[in-house]
Amino acid sequence: MKVTRLASAIAAAALGLPSFAVFADMANPLPIPPPQNVPYAPGTIKIDVDGTDVAHRIFRVHETIPVATGPLTLLYPQWIPGNHSPTGPIDKIAGLVVKANGQTLTWTRDQYNVYAFHIDVPQGVSAVEVNFEYLTPQSSREGRVVVTPEMLDAQWSASTLYPAGYFARQINTEPSLKLPAGWQAGTALEVASKDGDTIHFKPINYDDLVDSPVFAGKYFKRVDLDPGAATPVHVDIVADEAKYLEIKPEQLKAHLDLVQQMYKLYGAHHYDHYDFLLSLSDKMGGEGLEHHRSSEDGVGTGYFTEWDKNWGERDLLSHEFNHSWDGKYRRGADLATPNFNVPMGDSLLWVYEGQTEFWGQIMATRSGLWTMDQGHDMLAYMAATYDKGRPGLASWRNVQDTTNDPTMSQRAPLPYRNYQGSEDYYVAGEMIWLDVDGKLRELTGNKRSIDDFAKAFFGVNPGAWDVDTYTFDDVVRTLDGAAPYDWAKYLRERLDGHGSLTGGLASHGWKLVYTDKPSAAVKAMEERRHSADLTYSIGLSIGKGGDISDVLWDGPAFNAGISPGMTVIAVNGHDYAPDALKDAVTASAKDTSQPVELLVKNFDEYKTVRIDYHGGLMYPHIERDSSRPDHLTELMKAKK
Repeated sequence: MKVTRLASAIAAAALGLPSFAVFADMANPLPIPPPQNVPYAPGTIKIDVDGTDVAHRIFRVHETIPVATGPLTLLYPQWIPGNHSPTGPIDKIAGLVVKANGQTLTWTRDQYNVYAFHIDVPQGVSAVEVNFEYLTPQSSREGRVVVTPEMLDAQWSASTLYPAGYFARQINTEPSLKLPAGWQAGTALEVASKDGDTIHFKPINYDDLVDSPVFAGKYFKRVDLDPGAATPVHVDIVADEAKYLEIKPEQLKAHLDLVQQMYKLYGAHHYDHYDFLLSLSDKMGGEGLEHHRSSEDGVGTGYFTEWDKNWGERDLLSHEFNHSWDGKYRRGADLATPNFNVPMGDSLLWVYEGQTEFWGQIMATRSGLWTMDQGHDMLAYMAATYDKGRPGLASWRNVQDTTNDPTMSQRAPLPYRNYQGSEDYYVAGEMIWLDVDGKLRELTGNKRSIDDFAKAFFGVNPGAWDVDTYTFDDVVRTLDGAAPYDWAKYLRERLDGHGSLTGGLASHGWKLVYTDKPSAAVKAMEERRHSADLTYSIGLSIGKGGDISDVLWDGPAFNAGISPGMTVIAVNGHDYAPDALKDAVTASAKDTSQPVELLVKNFDEYKTVRIDYHGGLMYPHIERDSSRPDHLTELMKAKK
C-alpha cells in the first residue's frame, strides 16, 4: 500500500501537481489517481441529462461510463473555470446509484476528498451505469438559481461525474439534454440530432463539454451578430416573457459593433463559432461566466426594453467576450490545470480579470454599448475606489494578495469589504492597465499603446482554440517588445505596494475630482443595488430599507460607532429615506454646528449616533487637465 501511495505521489510530482492532489490513508487505501495525458482507453462516456422537471428544479443525470475491471474513482468537478475556486456544488447532488450488469455496486466517498467516489468494478463488467440528481438552488440563499418555469442553464460541470486519472481533454463524451416540450436552446455545442425534445450533441471531449453550457427556454430568440461571416457569432436569448426579446435597430447595432471592435483590437479570434448565452430574467440568477466559444450572461428583464435605465450592466457582454482571448485561450499557467479536481493557482488574475475588466469597459464605449460620457463616469466611479475607497490596500494588503480571494472567501459577504479587500484584482487591475497604457504612450511619443500589447499578446494563432499559457515573465517580455522599460519593477510596485492606483488618469490628461452631484454611474449603481452610496462623504453604503452594507474603515460613520449590519431607522428625527440622509449631509455642511444624527437599530437595541461630518456630499467625476494631451478619449473612441 505504501508503494501504491508513493507511486501516485511520484506521478503527481512528475506532472507538476501539488502533493495534496493525492489522498490516501489506512482506512481508505485507494489513492485518487493523478491525471495522465493519455486517452481514456475504455471508451466514450454517454451522458444523458433530463431537464424537464422545472417544477422541482431538478436535473436528472444518467451516465454510461465504459470501465475496466478493478478500482475506479469518479470525480465531481470541484475547481470550476471562471470561478477560479473550488466551488463545484457537491452538496447539491443526491440519489447517487452505480450499477453494472443489473447489479448495484457499492461506492465509497473518499475520506479526505468529498468530490471523489471509489468503486470496485467486478470481473466481466465493461461499463457502469451512474444515476443521480442535481438538486439546483430553490432560492438565492442556496446559490444561483438556474431553473425557472421559463428557462434553465444546464452546466455540465454540475451534472456529471468523470473518471479520475486522465486529463479532461482525453476523455470523450456523447452528451444529450432533454428539455421541456417546445423549449429552444442555445449553446456552443453542435447538434447531432433531435429526438422529440431531446437534443443529442456531437461527440466532444470532457474539457470542452464542461466549457459549453446550454441556455434553454420557453421564450427564445437567436440573433446573428456577424452576418455572412465565415466564423459565426450569435446571441441566444431566453427571457421571462416574449416582450423582453424585442431589440431596437440601434441596440442591435451596438452589439454588432462590439464584435467588429474586438476583431479590430486583436486581429484574430480563438473559436470556430461563438454564442453569447443571454438570459433576461428577474427569476434566474444573474451571471457572467466566460467560456471559450460562449459565455453565460444573465441580466434583468429590462436589458433591451429599459435600455437607458440599465446601461450600467451593458459591459457584461464585452467583458465575457474578451475572455475568449484573455483567460480561455491565453491563460495563466497556474490556472491551466489538467482536470477539474487539480487545484488552480490564481496569481495572474490581475491579467486574466484585470485586463478583461479594462477592455470590457473600453469596448463597451468603443462599440456604443456605452456613450463616451458613460464610459468616463464609470471610470471615475471605479477610480475612486482605488483613490479613497480601499483603506485596506493603502495599509496592510496589496492587489496581488487579493488573487487569493476566490479560494479564501468564494464571494461570501464580508463584514468590512473596503478594509479586508475582495477580488480587487478586477478593478485595481483595470487601473493598473490604464496606467500601463499611459506609460506606453509616454515612452513612445504616443506611437504605441495598450492596443499594441493586446494584439501581440492575445491576437496570436488565428482560429486556434486550445490553451496557450503564459507567465509573469511573458507579460513583461511582450510589454518590453512594445516599449523597452523595466516593466517587471513597474508592475510589481503596483501589485505589491500600497496607495492610490489612479496614476493612469493623469497620464491620459484627466484628473479625479469629487463634487456634490452624483454622476450617471453613481445613479445607475444606486438604482441597480437599491442603495445610497455615501462612501466618500460620511463613509456609508446603505441598501434597501436602510440596511447598512458597508462602512468605510476609519471614516466618519465608523468613528461615530456605526458598523455594517445595523439598520438606519431615522435621520435627524424623521423616517429614513435615501434623500433624507443626503439632505442631512448637505445641511451639516451649511451649518457646521449640526451633525448628521441617525437612529440605528443594532440587533434588538436602538441608539442615536451623531456623525460629526461637515464636508457635504462627495461623488467622483473625472475632468480634463488641459495641460496634458487627451489620450483617454483617444483610447475610448471606436477604431476605424
